[in-house]
Amino acid sequence: MRPTRFLAAGVALLLTGCTMIPAYHRPAPVIAAAWPGGNAAAGGIGQPDWRHFYRDPVMRRLIDQALANNQDLRIAQHQVEAASAQFDIENAALFPTLNGGALANVQKEYAKIWSLSQTNGAFFMRQYAVGFGVSAYEVDLWGRIRSASQAAFDRYMADALNRENMQLSLIAAVASGMLTWVADNQAVLVTQQVLDSRQRTYDLVRQAALTGTVTALDVAQAESALHDTETSLQVYTRQRAQALDQLTLLVGTPLDDATTRALQSLTSLDAVTAFPEIPAGLPSDMIARRPDILSAEDVLRAANDDIGSARAEFFPKIQITAANGTASNNITRLFQGGMGAWNVAPQITLPLFDAGRLTAQLRIAKARRKEEIARYEKTIQTAFREVADALAGRDTYLKQLQAQNALIASNDRQYHLAITRFRAGYDPYLSTLIAQRDLYTARLGGITTQLQTLANSVTLYKALGGGWTSTVPPRPTASAMGHIL
Repeated sequence: MRPTRFLAAGVALLLTGCTMIPAYHRPAPVIAAAWPGGNAAAGGIGQPDWRHFYRDPVMRRLIDQALANNQDLRIAQHQVEAASAQFDIENAALFPTLNGGALANVQKEYAKIWSLSQTNGAFFMRQYAVGFGVSAYEVDLWGRIRSASQAAFDRYMADALNRENMQLSLIAAVASGMLTWVADNQAVLVTQQVLDSRQRTYDLVRQAALTGTVTALDVAQAESALHDTETSLQVYTRQRAQALDQLTLLVGTPLDDATTRALQSLTSLDAVTAFPEIPAGLPSDMIARRPDILSAEDVLRAANDDIGSARAEFFPKIQITAANGTASNNITRLFQGGMGAWNVAPQITLPLFDAGRLTAQLRIAKARRKEEIARYEKTIQTAFREVADALAGRDTYLKQLQAQNALIASNDRQYHLAITRFRAGYDPYLSTLIAQRDLYTARLGGITTQLQTLANSVTLYKALGGGWTSTVPPRPTASAMGHIL
């Protein structure tokens, strides 16, 4: 058989070879069939682009900059590239590696050594060769290499989905970071307003003390409230600066002047463009579209593929070494007719005794598949809890915010009545101080509740996998990417 025909036959065997990968069955999700509160079909449309949800222009600008500059996202991208290269390495083992080479060997010998003559005259042995060949190519009859290649592909897909999940998390983190900065900025402005008010009240009380209408205790209380507010102002100013530092870290680059000015123009959370309403009655199986769940399943697929590789190790390995070219002891005749030379050296290796090593490797592969099944189920359970928590938040935060706004309004009326009665001399300053503190606390509580409400929407959008459509995109295959498996 000529070498080219032999190689063709080997490739044919490769392409028709079987694998010993166990049939893959997706584990049934160990979660409830519906979210707490119902499982009616969703009435909304899917959100294919994050811009459909994050509508605020400043937030979009920050997210765009983060997607372009965030270092964690770059690390994840390089990990995907490395996984893709590893898949190419495993996939390349399915094909023979063809090497070309040239050989020149000149050796000095003595005739007497070989009993060619009674004299000990020297002579030279020369050998020249040019050709190409295949070295130790394994014919994948049992699918060992094919299984390893499939496992590498599944791990590549898992890394690619991890990058998608990191991008989804990064977008949510930037949005939450911006909301936190706006909330801290609003707290600074509110505290500054309270500080100005308490400064005026302190001046008023101190002036009244000169006329004897208030006591020294009233003056001391007003002064204490003033200094307490000064302390709070520094706390919120520090928190605002730290929030900006965190936001800059997420963005991955210092904010430009235009972005900084746009951010500073947001003096309250009301100035942030509202998020679209997420429809009620979302089916629980829609979390299957989350990148982290899809990634966990691909890792499980890879563990299942590893079992095929471990099983194939029990069967004979067929390796082929072949070469074709020309050879001569005279370099001038190397390419003349009749100088052709070729060799084919197939080798079969059958494991007979290995002290249980192959069996242990198979047990390891099966144990790791069970481990990945448990990890996949835990990922689904964690995702279910995250969505359920966010849905519970959606149902309660809006009512809490309404109640908090009503509290602010009532405390505001109480404060104005108290300050009016104090100025009229009906009540001591302590009533005004209590009313002022209650109003300040309520306003800060309103900021916190509004921030939690908006942040919960961001969390729910992320927990749903970046939208609320239950459609899962088709999973790519290695052959669709131009690889043979």
